[in-house]
Amino acid sequence: MRSQQVGKVLNLYTSVQESSQRVPQNKLILDTNGVIGDKFYGKDIQRSVLLTSEKSYDLALSHDIIMDRGALGENILIDYNPYHLNFGQRLQIGKALVEITQNCTLCNHLSAIDKKLPKLLKNDRGIFIKVVQEGEIQEGDTVFLLR
Repeated sequence: MRSQQVGKVLNLYTSVQESSQRVPQNKLILDTNGVIGDKFYGKDIQRSVLLTSEKSYDLALSHDIIMDRGALGENILIDYNPYHLNFGQRLQIGKALVEITQNCTLCNHLSAIDKKLPKLLKNDRGIFIKVVQEGEIQEGDTVFLLR
């Protein structure tokens, strides 16, 4: 299988019980149930890991919406825009192999940031990925698109 280097990991986050805030991490350990230590671990492997592009934050900023990284609920923030990729396509991120499963749905907490945000990011909030091969991901790791 061929691979193409497409970007790098900018930030990593986990979610904790009873909070919508994301906790910054230097590394994540993923297995086929998701991000170990995340509140969504093992709940729905098709939706357990959220991958977001910095494009989403740039788009919000272009509409004068300023928010901290992690505010979109992502586990992994990258500098590559994967939103055009098809479901089933695979990425190698650090040591982990992941597969795109679906677009991220919009949720109410985006309106709390700014009322324009849900409509603005309708197709640009992030994508869910499932873990095909477990591994560790660190900030600065390379992202490869597998073909």
